[in-house]
Amino acid sequence: MAVFSKEYGYVVLTGAATFILMGHLSFSVVKARIKYNVQYPRMYSDDPETGHIFNCIQRAHQNTNEILPLFLFFLCAGGIHHPRLASSLGMVWIISRVVYAHGYSSGVPDKRKRGNFGIAALLGLFCCTVDTGRIMLGCNNLPKWPRGFFKTV
Repeated sequence: MAVFSKEYGYVVLTGAATFILMGHLSFSVVKARIKYNVQYPRMYSDDPETGHIFNCIQRAHQNTNEILPLFLFFLCAGGIHHPRLASSLGMVWIISRVVYAHGYSSGVPDKRKRGNFGIAALLGLFCCTVDTGRIMLGCNNLPKWPRGFFKTV
């Protein structure tokens, strides 16, 4: 039976924070449905005046739904051996999704790019996951650079 470190609790709490994130994004879509009169089961609006804004709000939520399983896997797996780093990167990713959704929901899709810093956090979580796999497989022999390889002349 595997035993997690006490610090893995940070990872668990970060994962739980995604519930708050998804609740916030879902509530935004519900408010927009009411405001722009988009009835279920329609996913998008084709209203020429306000449909664009609703569609941006819906896409911000949908984009996060699409990437969330990957994020949660990297968070949980990478956090096994790197709990503090994974949790910190996870919180950066969550904040980036809020910034992304806020920019996208403005109706100007280019403003979503303000949340692109989350890509670096997701890449960091990927690296944590790969390193955890390496450690679990017992591949602790990292290649050694030749002596003086990085010394300047």
